[in-house]
Amino acid sequence: MIRKIQLPLQTLNLVAGFMVWVLISSLMPFIKEDINIPADKLALVTAVPVILGSLLRIPLGYYANQFGARIIFMLSFILLLFPVYYISIADSITDLLIGGLFLGLGGAVFSVGVTSLPKYYPKERHGFVNGIYGAGNLGTAITAFAAPVVATKFGWSLTVQIYLVLLGIFIAANFLLGDKKEVKVQTPLLEQIKGVYKNEKLWLLSLFYFITFGSFVAFTIYLPNFLVAHFELDKVDAGLRTAGFIVLATAMRPIGGWLADRFHSLILLMFVFGVYTISAVILSLSPSITWYTFGCLSIALSAGIGNGVIFKLVPMYFQKQAGIVNGIVSAMGGLGGFFPPLILTLLFNITGHYAIGFMALSEVALASLILVVWMYFQGKMEIASQVIDHTIEGILVTDKGGKIISVNPAFTEITGYKEEEVVGKNPNILKSGKQAKGFYQDLWTSIEKYGFWQGEIWNCRKDGEEYLQWLTISAIKNDAGDIVQYAGMFSDISSHRVKKAK
Repeated sequence: MIRKIQLPLQTLNLVAGFMVWVLISSLMPFIKEDINIPADKLALVTAVPVILGSLLRIPLGYYANQFGARIIFMLSFILLLFPVYYISIADSITDLLIGGLFLGLGGAVFSVGVTSLPKYYPKERHGFVNGIYGAGNLGTAITAFAAPVVATKFGWSLTVQIYLVLLGIFIAANFLLGDKKEVKVQTPLLEQIKGVYKNEKLWLLSLFYFITFGSFVAFTIYLPNFLVAHFELDKVDAGLRTAGFIVLATAMRPIGGWLADRFHSLILLMFVFGVYTISAVILSLSPSITWYTFGCLSIALSAGIGNGVIFKLVPMYFQKQAGIVNGIVSAMGGLGGFFPPLILTLLFNITGHYAIGFMALSEVALASLILVVWMYFQGKMEIASQVIDHTIEGILVTDKGGKIISVNPAFTEITGYKEEEVVGKNPNILKSGKQAKGFYQDLWTSIEKYGFWQGEIWNCRKDGEEYLQWLTISAIKNDAGDIVQYAGMFSDISSHRVKKAK
């Protein structure tokens, strides 16, 4: 029973953590009425919670593997009691910066669930499960919509204190319902980092999540104040529109995970970054509120799908180091939400508009699209390479001039020649001398006429032993129909000939 409730429990934990995480940005229109915050510091105050919310994801993902989600969630919520109360009695920008920094722990809990929950489900359901858990992003929508409404009636300070009750409820829920018997992983942190930091897929996934989740966070913390200042909407309306952005992105996250369980994840990411590129261009044109809404909602849709897809890819590429990789990738996503508001504010102060910032987003999205296409085709080549390396038939490839350019391990097993001993040489080093000259003339005539030759041939191993091969030679052509390489595939059939003779 306890195992079955971990998905809903941990998803609600994420809802609560994210509700706390965006408290300052959601209530900023109210807070700045009581606390003097210079215009050029607004973005900094709202973005500060993202710092710890990003950086702490790495150790929390690691410790979730060591101690289990129950302990990490409980400790996180207990620690959050202090900054939440401190913010509720803040009376200066310094108080908001200090409290906001430690408020970031609410966003850091994300890496706990994505590390813990896959332990309870088969691999073919990891995308959907992580997508459901990621729907805990809805917590940002709840605060973005509800906090301004409550603050209108009770004031922002009391509204913040209400969250102390919320944290208390979830501390008790994890104590009573958390899984005490969760499978633990005790691999040292440095050992896990050493095992992944040189893998380019880690950094590519981090870049992709930097954009998808980073834009989700950036829009979440920036929209409430931006809509009020730029389009002169009232505070509740701005909160409602921000909540709409969050709800759409959150709803698409499990759908993205579900799609990734059924279709090729990299093809889905091509769609995601294609939409990003177009949507960011629309936003860069400083459109009306209607077109701005369209651009934002398009980004919400693609961000949600992208977030779900990326955390399907993590356990596919990193089965043994999922905890630390989840932490690193999610940390990069959080940092992706820290910088954009600051950059947009800086560019606005310099140029008077936000066009350059949104155009930069479109360029980064376009670059990511190109990288995803590269990963897709590289993956296909890796599969082909693995097939060649693990087949029991010997394979050698020559250039058009007949010089060997590559061989597989089975070639070495059969012939005794290592790759470095034959690359750059002609395959005639394998000749046994048993075939007449006319044999080879007929062989090449067949290749020129039909594109291949197949048959028995006597060749010689490195140690001088003659053996019988079954050999297929194929001409490899480019799109123009010109021969660019030759590939030979062979197997040792000497034993079969001996048995037949007996």
